Amino acid sequence: MLENIWFPTDKVFINGEWVAPHDGQTLDLLNPSDNTPLAKIARGSAADIDAAVSAAQGALEGEWGRTTALERGRILTRLGDLIKTRIDDLGVIEAHDVGKPLTQARNDAIAMARYMEFYGGAADKVHGETIPYMDGYTVYTLREPHGVTGHIVPWNYPMQIIGRSVGAALAMGNACVLKPAEEACLTALAFAALAEEAGLPKGALNVVPGIGAEAGAALSGHSGIQHISFTGSVGVGEMIQGAAATNVIPVTLELGGKSPQVVFDDADLDAALPFLVGACIQNAGQTCSASSRVLIQRGVYEKLLARMGDSYSGMMVGKAMDDVNVGPLISARQKEIVDGFLAQGADLRLVAQGTIIDGTPDGGNYVVPTLFADVPPDHVLAQKEIFGPVQVVIPFEDEAEAIAIANGTDFGLVASVWTRDGARQMRMAKALKAGQVFINNYGAGGGVELPFGGYGKSGHGREKGFEALYGFSVVKTVAAYHG
Repeated sequence: MLENIWFPTDKVFINGEWVAPHDGQTLDLLNPSDNTPLAKIARGSAADIDAAVSAAQGALEGEWGRTTALERGRILTRLGDLIKTRIDDLGVIEAHDVGKPLTQARNDAIAMARYMEFYGGAADKVHGETIPYMDGYTVYTLREPHGVTGHIVPWNYPMQIIGRSVGAALAMGNACVLKPAEEACLTALAFAALAEEAGLPKGALNVVPGIGAEAGAALSGHSGIQHISFTGSVGVGEMIQGAAATNVIPVTLELGGKSPQVVFDDADLDAALPFLVGACIQNAGQTCSASSRVLIQRGVYEKLLARMGDSYSGMMVGKAMDDVNVGPLISARQKEIVDGFLAQGADLRLVAQGTIIDGTPDGGNYVVPTLFADVPPDHVLAQKEIFGPVQVVIPFEDEAEAIAIANGTDFGLVASVWTRDGARQMRMAKALKAGQVFINNYGAGGGVELPFGGYGKSGHGREKGFEALYGFSVVKTVAAYHG
C-alpha cells in the first residue's frame, strides 16, 4: 500500500464530500509492477452517478452557476499552483498506479498543472461576436456552458486527460461528473481533493470510481448529462456515442490511433531518431498517439533501420520506480493482448528487442519493446492498435506511396513528416488524414495549447487549446430589434 496518499481511496467525491459508495462495495487496485494490492477503491454504481449528477445540477443552480469567468479562472490557477506543490507525491502515486516510469509520471503531474494554468488564464477570454445584420437590429452571440458534463477518463494518462477535459469544462462554467478508469484512478481522487482545497464550490466537480459497465454506462446514458467526453477504445466509444444519442447530446471522442512517422531520404536522421523510437515506447506504448508505424524511404531505409535497432536493443524494462525506459503494462489482460499481437508477428523480420532488467518481479505485466521491419502495410500489426511497445517499419518509394500507406488505416490521430524539402512538407501536411501533423518533430512537447483529436475511427471533437473551450460551450444568438 502507498503511504503518501492524503485522501480517501475507497470513497466517492460528491457535492464536496467524501462518502461511501451507495452499495458499499469496493474494488482491489493492483500495482502493475508486481500485481500486488495497491489500494481499495470505491465501486460506484448508478445510484452514485445519480447523486453526482444531482449535485452538479445543484452547483449550476447555486454558487458555481453564479461564479464569474474571472473567478473561475482564479480557482483553476490556484488549483494549478496546488498541483505543483504535490508533483512528487502525484508522480509516485501515478507510477505505482499506472506502471509508467517515475520520470514520465512526474511529467504528467507537471502537465496537469499546466492545463490548470492555461485554462485558468483562458476562462475570461472566450468571447462572443457581433454580427452585422439588417437595419434596426443588433445581433450578437454568447458562449454558454452546456451544463452538466460527463468525463470518462482512461487509465493510461489520467492526470493529463483530466487536465485537458475537466479543466476546459470547468473554465467554461460547466459542472463535471468524472468517472476514472477502475485500473488507475488514484490521481483523479487526488485532483478532487486539491480542487476542494483550491476553493472549487461544492458540486462543481464530482468523482465516481467504478467499473465501466456499471458507473461508466450509467454516466454515458444519464438523462441529466448535457455533454460527454470520452477517451479510450473504439469499441467503448461506439457504445458511449450510442448511449448519448438517446439523449441527443454532443460527444467528444478521442479514440485509437495507428500514427505514422514518414521519413524521406533527405531527412535529418540524427534529429529524427529519438522521436521515431521515443514516440512509440513512451508509457510502454499505451498511448493513443503512439507512433507505432514508421515509414522510411528506401534510400535511407537500411541505414536508419539499423540505428533504430540499436536503440531498441538498449531499451531497459523494469518496475515503475526503477525509472528505466519502459515500465509494465497496466494489467495482465493488457499483457495478454499485446503478447497475442506479438505472436501474429512471428512471420515478420524481427530487428531488435529490449531487455528486462535484473530484479524485475516475475508477477508484473512486462513486455519488451519490439521492432519489426519489412512489414506489409495490410499486416495486422500495421493496421490494428496494439497499445504496447511494438513498432513496425515499412519501406516506401515515393511521396505518393508514402501518403497511401500513411492514410491506409481506419485511424487518423497524429502523423509526422521528416524532410528538409519545404514544398514537400506543405504537400504532406495537406495530404495526411490526421488531426495533428508534425513537421520534423513529433508531439511538439505535449502542446497544451494545440488542438488535439482525430479523423475516422480516431474520433471527433477537439481537446486542448481554445478548441476545447469552444467544444464545452454552446453558442446562443441574440437578435434585438430596436427599429
